[in-house]
Amino acid sequence: MTINDNTTSGGVVHSGDLPDKPAPISTDGLIPWMRDNLFNGVFNSLLTLTALALVLYVVPGVLGWTIFNANWTGGVDACIANPDGACWPFVSSRWEQFLYGFYEKSERWRINILLGVLAVGVAWMVWENAPGRRLAAVFMLFVYPIIAFVMLYGNKTLGLPIVETSQWGGFTLTLVIALSGIVASLPLGVLLALGRRSKMPIISLLSTIFIEFWRGIPLVAVLFMATIMFPLFLPAGVTFDQLLRAVIGVALFSSAYMAEVVRGGLQAISKGQYEGAMALGLPFGKMMRLIILPQALKIVIPGIVNTFIGLFKDTTLVLIIALFDLLGVVQASIADPNWSVRSVPYTGYAFVAIVFWICCYSMARYSRYIEDKLNTGHKR
Repeated sequence: MTINDNTTSGGVVHSGDLPDKPAPISTDGLIPWMRDNLFNGVFNSLLTLTALALVLYVVPGVLGWTIFNANWTGGVDACIANPDGACWPFVSSRWEQFLYGFYEKSERWRINILLGVLAVGVAWMVWENAPGRRLAAVFMLFVYPIIAFVMLYGNKTLGLPIVETSQWGGFTLTLVIALSGIVASLPLGVLLALGRRSKMPIISLLSTIFIEFWRGIPLVAVLFMATIMFPLFLPAGVTFDQLLRAVIGVALFSSAYMAEVVRGGLQAISKGQYEGAMALGLPFGKMMRLIILPQALKIVIPGIVNTFIGLFKDTTLVLIIALFDLLGVVQASIADPNWSVRSVPYTGYAFVAIVFWICCYSMARYSRYIEDKLNTGHKR
Protein backbone atom coordinates (compact mmCIF):
# COMPACT_ATOMS: atom_id res chain seq x y z
CA MET A 1 0.00 0.00 0.00
CA THR A 2 1.36 3.44 -0.92
CA ILE A 3 0.47 6.62 0.91
CA ASN A 4 1.21 9.86 -0.92
CA ASP A 5 -0.57 12.34 1.37
CA ASN A 6 1.69 13.27 4.32
CA THR A 7 -0.13 16.46 5.36
CA THR A 8 -2.92 14.89 7.39
CA SER A 9 -3.23 16.51 10.82
CA GLY A 10 -3.98 14.62 14.06
CA GLY A 11 -2.28 11.37 12.98
CA VAL A 12 0.89 9.69 11.83
CA VAL A 13 1.55 9.62 8.11
CA HIS A 14 4.05 7.26 6.53
CA SER A 15 5.43 7.70 3.10
CA GLY A 16 6.19 4.74 0.98
CA ASP A 17 5.04 1.14 1.34
CA LEU A 18 3.96 -0.15 4.75
CA PRO A 19 5.15 -3.63 5.81
CA ASP A 20 2.61 -6.42 5.47
CA LYS A 21 0.78 -7.29 8.68
CA PRO A 22 0.59 -10.89 9.84
CA ALA A 23 -2.59 -12.75 9.06
CA PRO A 24 -5.17 -12.64 11.88
CA ILE A 25 -5.11 -15.58 14.27
CA SER A 26 -7.90 -18.00 13.58
CA THR A 27 -10.44 -18.32 16.38
CA ASP A 28 -12.48 -21.15 14.92
CA GLY A 29 -11.73 -24.87 14.90
CA LEU A 30 -10.14 -27.42 17.20
CA ILE A 31 -6.61 -26.01 17.33
CA PRO A 32 -7.67 -22.44 18.34
CA TRP A 33 -10.00 -23.95 20.96
CA MET A 34 -7.14 -26.05 22.38
CA ARG A 35 -4.83 -23.05 22.35
CA ASP A 36 -7.36 -20.86 24.20
CA ASN A 37 -8.66 -23.45 26.68
CA LEU A 38 -5.91 -26.04 27.25
CA PHE A 39 -2.56 -24.41 26.47
CA ASN A 40 -3.13 -20.74 27.25
CA GLY A 41 -0.26 -20.59 29.74
CA VAL A 42 2.61 -22.58 31.22
CA PHE A 43 0.65 -23.76 34.27
CA ASN A 44 -2.45 -24.71 32.26
CA SER A 45 -0.29 -26.51 29.72
CA LEU A 46 1.32 -28.59 32.50
CA LEU A 47 -2.10 -29.39 33.95
CA THR A 48 -3.37 -30.42 30.52
CA LEU A 49 -0.41 -32.70 29.89
CA THR A 50 -0.71 -34.24 33.39
CA ALA A 51 -4.43 -34.89 32.91
CA LEU A 52 -3.81 -36.36 29.48
CA ALA A 53 -1.15 -38.70 30.92
CA LEU A 54 -3.57 -39.87 33.63
CA VAL A 55 -6.29 -40.48 31.06
CA LEU A 56 -3.94 -42.50 28.85
CA TYR A 57 -2.81 -44.48 31.90
CA VAL A 58 -6.28 -45.28 33.30
CA VAL A 59 -8.79 -45.36 30.43
CA PRO A 60 -7.28 -48.20 28.33
CA GLY A 61 -7.26 -50.53 31.34
CA VAL A 62 -10.84 -49.64 32.28
CA LEU A 63 -12.11 -50.09 28.72
CA GLY A 64 -10.22 -53.36 28.41
CA TRP A 65 -11.70 -54.77 31.65
CA THR A 66 -15.27 -53.56 31.11
CA ILE A 67 -15.62 -54.00 27.32
CA PHE A 68 -12.86 -55.45 25.17
CA ASN A 69 -11.67 -58.24 27.49
CA ALA A 70 -14.99 -58.75 29.24
CA ASN A 71 -17.13 -61.89 29.24
CA TRP A 72 -20.44 -61.15 27.55
CA THR A 73 -21.80 -64.69 27.10
CA GLY A 74 -21.17 -68.20 28.36
CA GLY A 75 -22.32 -68.03 31.97
CA VAL A 76 -20.19 -68.68 35.04
CA ASP A 77 -17.85 -71.10 33.22
CA ALA A 78 -16.72 -68.38 30.84
CA CYS A 79 -16.07 -66.03 33.77
CA ILE A 80 -13.99 -68.68 35.53
CA ALA A 81 -11.97 -69.28 32.36
CA ASN A 82 -11.35 -65.55 31.90
CA PRO A 83 -11.16 -63.89 35.34
CA ASP A 84 -9.35 -60.81 33.99
CA GLY A 85 -12.46 -59.28 32.43
CA ALA A 86 -15.87 -58.19 33.67
CA CYS A 87 -18.43 -60.97 34.14
CA TRP A 88 -21.52 -59.45 32.52
CA PRO A 89 -23.40 -62.81 32.36
CA PHE A 90 -23.76 -62.37 36.15
CA VAL A 91 -25.75 -59.17 35.58
CA SER A 92 -27.83 -60.56 32.72
CA SER A 93 -28.76 -63.64 34.75
CA ARG A 94 -29.82 -61.56 37.79
CA TRP A 95 -31.35 -58.47 36.18
CA GLU A 96 -34.87 -59.35 37.29
CA GLN A 97 -33.74 -59.53 40.91
CA PHE A 98 -31.82 -56.28 40.53
CA LEU A 99 -34.94 -54.55 39.18
CA TYR A 100 -37.76 -56.14 41.20
CA GLY A 101 -35.99 -57.29 44.36
CA PHE A 102 -38.02 -60.01 46.09
CA TYR A 103 -41.36 -58.87 44.69
CA GLU A 104 -43.78 -61.67 43.80
CA LYS A 105 -42.98 -62.84 40.30
CA SER A 106 -46.65 -63.15 39.36
CA GLU A 107 -47.29 -59.52 40.40
CA ARG A 108 -44.32 -57.87 38.72
CA TRP A 109 -46.58 -56.58 35.94
CA ARG A 110 -47.62 -53.85 38.40
CA ILE A 111 -44.06 -52.56 38.57
CA ASN A 112 -43.77 -52.68 34.78
CA ILE A 113 -46.90 -50.54 34.40
CA LEU A 114 -45.72 -48.06 37.04
CA LEU A 115 -42.27 -47.75 35.45
CA GLY A 116 -43.88 -47.21 32.05
CA VAL A 117 -46.19 -44.50 33.42
CA LEU A 118 -43.22 -42.90 35.20
CA ALA A 119 -41.14 -42.83 32.01
CA VAL A 120 -44.02 -41.36 29.97
CA GLY A 121 -44.85 -38.82 32.69
CA VAL A 122 -41.26 -37.62 33.02
CA ALA A 123 -40.87 -37.38 29.23
CA TRP A 124 -44.15 -35.48 29.03
CA MET A 125 -43.02 -32.95 31.63
CA VAL A 126 -39.57 -32.55 30.08
CA TRP A 127 -40.80 -32.17 26.48
CA GLU A 128 -41.18 -28.43 26.06
CA ASN A 129 -43.85 -28.51 23.33
CA ALA A 130 -45.98 -31.22 24.91
CA PRO A 131 -49.63 -30.21 25.47
CA GLY A 132 -50.95 -30.16 29.03
CA ARG A 133 -47.55 -30.18 30.74
CA ARG A 134 -49.00 -28.55 33.85
CA LEU A 135 -51.64 -31.25 34.16
CA ALA A 136 -48.96 -33.89 33.70
CA ALA A 137 -46.88 -32.30 36.47
CA VAL A 138 -49.86 -32.20 38.84
CA PHE A 139 -50.64 -35.84 38.04
CA MET A 140 -47.05 -36.99 38.57
CA LEU A 141 -46.56 -35.02 41.81
CA PHE A 142 -49.87 -35.66 43.57
CA VAL A 143 -51.78 -38.52 41.93
CA TYR A 144 -49.06 -40.86 40.72
CA PRO A 145 -47.52 -41.47 44.18
CA ILE A 146 -50.90 -42.58 45.55
CA ILE A 147 -51.57 -44.86 42.58
CA ALA A 148 -48.04 -46.24 42.82
CA PHE A 149 -48.40 -47.10 46.50
CA VAL A 150 -51.78 -48.79 45.98
CA MET A 151 -50.48 -50.84 43.07
CA LEU A 152 -47.22 -51.80 44.77
CA TYR A 153 -48.74 -52.67 48.13
CA GLY A 154 -51.98 -54.10 46.78
CA ASN A 155 -55.66 -53.71 47.60
CA LYS A 156 -58.01 -56.63 48.05
CA THR A 157 -61.00 -54.51 47.07
CA LEU A 158 -59.37 -53.87 43.71
CA GLY A 159 -58.34 -57.49 43.35
CA LEU A 160 -54.65 -56.79 43.91
CA PRO A 161 -53.00 -59.27 46.33
CA ILE A 162 -51.05 -57.70 49.19
CA VAL A 163 -47.27 -57.61 48.72
CA GLU A 164 -45.58 -56.62 51.97
CA THR A 165 -42.97 -53.85 51.79
CA SER A 166 -40.37 -56.30 53.13
CA GLN A 167 -40.56 -57.97 49.71
CA TRP A 168 -39.87 -54.76 47.84
CA GLY A 169 -36.30 -54.32 46.74
CA GLY A 170 -33.82 -53.67 43.98
CA PHE A 171 -33.99 -50.62 41.76
CA THR A 172 -37.72 -50.37 42.42
CA LEU A 173 -37.07 -49.73 46.11
CA THR A 174 -34.36 -47.20 45.22
CA LEU A 175 -36.87 -45.27 43.10
CA VAL A 176 -39.57 -45.47 45.77
CA ILE A 177 -37.33 -43.98 48.47
CA ALA A 178 -35.65 -41.41 46.21
CA LEU A 179 -38.81 -40.13 44.51
CA SER A 180 -40.75 -40.00 47.78
CA GLY A 181 -37.95 -38.03 49.41
CA ILE A 182 -37.63 -35.65 46.44
CA VAL A 183 -41.36 -34.97 46.18
CA ALA A 184 -41.70 -34.37 49.93
CA SER A 185 -38.48 -32.51 50.68
CA LEU A 186 -38.87 -29.59 48.23
CA PRO A 187 -42.19 -28.15 49.47
CA LEU A 188 -41.25 -28.88 53.08
CA GLY A 189 -37.89 -27.20 52.55
CA VAL A 190 -39.55 -24.10 51.09
CA LEU A 191 -41.89 -23.84 54.10
CA LEU A 192 -38.98 -24.25 56.51
CA ALA A 193 -36.94 -21.60 54.70
CA LEU A 194 -39.85 -19.15 54.86
CA GLY A 195 -40.38 -20.06 58.49
CA ARG A 196 -36.77 -19.45 59.40
CA ARG A 197 -36.89 -15.98 57.81
CA SER A 198 -40.26 -15.21 59.42
CA LYS A 199 -40.54 -12.15 61.65
CA MET A 200 -42.64 -14.17 64.08
CA PRO A 201 -40.17 -15.36 66.75
CA ILE A 202 -41.96 -18.63 67.52
CA ILE A 203 -42.16 -19.68 63.85
CA SER A 204 -38.56 -18.69 63.22
CA LEU A 205 -37.32 -20.47 66.37
CA LEU A 206 -39.21 -23.70 65.64
CA SER A 207 -38.00 -23.73 62.03
CA THR A 208 -34.42 -23.11 63.11
CA ILE A 209 -34.54 -25.87 65.73
CA PHE A 210 -35.97 -28.32 63.19
CA ILE A 211 -33.35 -27.50 60.56
CA GLU A 212 -30.40 -27.58 62.93
CA PHE A 213 -31.56 -30.82 64.56
CA TRP A 214 -31.83 -32.75 61.30
CA ARG A 215 -28.67 -31.21 59.88
CA GLY A 216 -26.74 -32.05 63.01
CA ILE A 217 -27.17 -35.82 62.91
CA PRO A 218 -25.99 -38.23 60.21
CA LEU A 219 -28.49 -40.00 57.98
CA VAL A 220 -27.35 -43.35 59.34
CA ALA A 221 -28.45 -42.28 62.82
CA VAL A 222 -31.77 -41.07 61.40
CA LEU A 223 -32.42 -44.45 59.84
CA PHE A 224 -31.52 -46.27 63.06
CA MET A 225 -33.78 -43.98 65.10
CA ALA A 226 -36.64 -44.53 62.63
CA THR A 227 -36.17 -48.29 62.81
CA ILE A 228 -35.27 -48.93 66.44
CA MET A 229 -36.25 -45.95 68.60
CA PHE A 230 -39.47 -44.78 66.96
CA PRO A 231 -41.41 -48.01 67.66
CA LEU A 232 -40.59 -47.60 71.38
CA PHE A 233 -42.79 -44.48 71.50
CA LEU A 234 -45.78 -46.13 69.87
CA PRO A 235 -48.64 -47.54 71.99
CA ALA A 236 -48.62 -51.27 72.59
CA GLY A 237 -49.95 -53.18 69.61
CA VAL A 238 -49.47 -50.28 67.20
CA THR A 239 -47.05 -50.95 64.36
CA PHE A 240 -45.66 -48.68 61.70
CA ASP A 241 -44.27 -49.97 58.44
CA GLN A 242 -40.46 -50.02 58.41
CA LEU A 243 -40.18 -48.72 54.84
CA LEU A 244 -42.56 -45.85 55.55
CA ARG A 245 -40.49 -44.91 58.61
CA ALA A 246 -37.34 -44.89 56.51
CA VAL A 247 -38.96 -42.78 53.78
CA ILE A 248 -40.20 -40.23 56.35
CA GLY A 249 -36.74 -40.08 57.92
CA VAL A 250 -35.05 -39.53 54.56
CA ALA A 251 -37.59 -36.85 53.57
CA LEU A 252 -37.20 -34.92 56.84
CA PHE A 253 -33.43 -35.17 56.66
CA SER A 254 -33.34 -33.86 53.08
CA SER A 255 -35.88 -31.12 53.79
CA ALA A 256 -33.48 -29.55 56.32
CA TYR A 257 -30.76 -29.26 53.67
CA MET A 258 -33.30 -28.10 51.09
CA ALA A 259 -34.48 -25.37 53.47
CA GLU A 260 -31.00 -23.89 53.68
CA VAL A 261 -30.60 -24.01 49.91
CA VAL A 262 -33.89 -22.15 49.42
CA ARG A 263 -33.01 -19.69 52.20
CA GLY A 264 -29.84 -18.84 50.28
CA GLY A 265 -31.97 -18.00 47.26
CA LEU A 266 -34.33 -15.85 49.34
CA GLN A 267 -31.41 -13.89 50.75
CA ALA A 268 -30.09 -13.26 47.22
CA ILE A 269 -33.26 -11.36 46.28
CA SER A 270 -32.75 -7.63 46.63
CA LYS A 271 -34.74 -5.66 49.16
CA GLY A 272 -36.28 -3.66 46.32
CA GLN A 273 -38.20 -6.72 45.13
CA TYR A 274 -39.87 -7.07 48.54
CA GLU A 275 -40.59 -3.33 48.73
CA GLY A 276 -41.97 -3.29 45.19
CA ALA A 277 -44.29 -6.20 45.92
CA MET A 278 -45.51 -4.57 49.13
CA ALA A 279 -46.00 -1.25 47.30
CA LEU A 280 -48.39 -3.08 44.99
CA GLY A 281 -50.41 -4.10 48.02
CA LEU A 282 -49.76 -7.81 47.62
CA PRO A 283 -50.34 -9.92 50.72
CA PHE A 284 -47.51 -12.11 52.00
CA GLY A 285 -48.73 -15.24 50.24
CA LYS A 286 -49.07 -13.64 46.82
CA MET A 287 -45.82 -11.74 47.24
CA MET A 288 -43.95 -14.97 47.84
CA ARG A 289 -45.81 -17.02 45.23
CA LEU A 290 -45.74 -14.47 42.41
CA ILE A 291 -42.64 -12.33 43.02
CA ILE A 292 -40.07 -13.71 45.44
CA LEU A 293 -40.10 -17.52 45.22
CA PRO A 294 -39.94 -17.77 41.40
CA GLN A 295 -36.78 -15.66 41.42
CA ALA A 296 -35.26 -17.36 44.46
CA LEU A 297 -35.87 -20.90 43.21
CA LYS A 298 -34.43 -20.01 39.82
CA ILE A 299 -31.22 -18.82 41.44
CA VAL A 300 -30.77 -21.97 43.53
CA ILE A 301 -31.58 -24.57 40.86
CA PRO A 302 -28.02 -26.00 41.05
CA GLY A 303 -28.28 -26.34 44.83
CA ILE A 304 -31.71 -27.97 44.64
CA VAL A 305 -30.59 -30.52 42.06
CA ASN A 306 -27.44 -31.14 44.06
CA THR A 307 -29.59 -32.00 47.08
CA PHE A 308 -31.72 -34.32 44.94
CA ILE A 309 -28.63 -36.11 43.64
CA GLY A 310 -27.27 -36.48 47.17
CA LEU A 311 -30.61 -37.90 48.33
CA PHE A 312 -30.69 -40.36 45.43
CA LYS A 313 -27.26 -41.70 46.31
CA ASP A 314 -28.02 -41.78 50.05
CA THR A 315 -30.79 -44.30 49.42
CA THR A 316 -28.07 -46.96 49.47
CA LEU A 317 -27.76 -46.41 53.24
CA VAL A 318 -31.09 -48.17 53.84
CA LEU A 319 -29.13 -51.40 53.55
CA ILE A 320 -28.07 -51.00 57.20
CA ILE A 321 -31.70 -51.31 58.34
CA ALA A 322 -32.24 -54.48 56.28
CA LEU A 323 -33.92 -52.84 53.30
CA PHE A 324 -32.45 -54.20 50.09
CA ASP A 325 -32.21 -51.50 47.50
CA LEU A 326 -30.23 -51.96 44.27
CA LEU A 327 -26.88 -52.03 46.05
CA GLY A 328 -28.18 -54.39 48.73
CA VAL A 329 -29.61 -56.84 46.20
CA VAL A 330 -26.36 -56.80 44.22
CA GLN A 331 -24.36 -57.49 47.38
CA ALA A 332 -26.67 -60.35 48.30
CA SER A 333 -26.28 -61.80 44.80
CA ILE A 334 -22.50 -61.55 44.97
CA ALA A 335 -22.58 -63.85 48.01
CA ASP A 336 -24.15 -66.61 45.91
CA PRO A 337 -21.62 -69.51 45.94
CA ASN A 338 -22.68 -70.45 42.40
CA TRP A 339 -21.09 -67.19 41.25
CA SER A 340 -17.93 -67.46 43.31
CA VAL A 341 -15.70 -65.87 40.68
CA ARG A 342 -13.06 -63.22 41.28
CA SER A 343 -14.51 -60.76 38.76
CA VAL A 344 -18.14 -61.03 39.91
CA PRO A 345 -17.94 -58.57 42.88
CA TYR A 346 -16.17 -55.97 40.76
CA THR A 347 -18.74 -56.43 37.99
CA GLY A 348 -21.63 -56.05 40.42
CA TYR A 349 -20.31 -52.83 41.91
CA ALA A 350 -19.44 -51.50 38.43
CA PHE A 351 -23.03 -52.16 37.36
CA VAL A 352 -24.38 -50.28 40.40
CA ALA A 353 -22.03 -47.38 39.69
CA ILE A 354 -23.13 -47.19 36.05
CA VAL A 355 -26.83 -47.19 36.96
CA PHE A 356 -26.40 -44.47 39.60
CA TRP A 357 -24.18 -42.41 37.30
CA ILE A 358 -26.75 -42.49 34.49
CA CYS A 359 -29.53 -41.36 36.83
CA CYS A 360 -27.48 -38.62 38.51
CA TYR A 361 -25.99 -37.33 35.27
CA SER A 362 -29.46 -37.17 33.70
CA MET A 363 -30.64 -34.99 36.59
CA ALA A 364 -27.57 -32.79 36.26
CA ARG A 365 -28.05 -32.33 32.50
CA TYR A 366 -31.71 -31.43 32.94
CA SER A 367 -30.68 -28.94 35.59
CA ARG A 368 -28.27 -27.32 33.13
CA TYR A 369 -31.04 -27.18 30.54
CA ILE A 370 -33.41 -25.45 32.96
CA GLU A 371 -30.66 -23.02 33.97
CA ASP A 372 -30.00 -22.08 30.35
CA LYS A 373 -33.68 -21.73 29.62
CA LEU A 374 -34.40 -19.50 32.63
CA ASN A 375 -31.14 -17.60 32.46
CA THR A 376 -31.85 -13.88 32.85
CA GLY A 377 -28.51 -12.64 34.05
CA HIS A 378 -27.96 -14.59 37.30
CA LYS A 379 -25.85 -17.33 35.71
CA ARG A 380 -22.09 -16.98 36.01
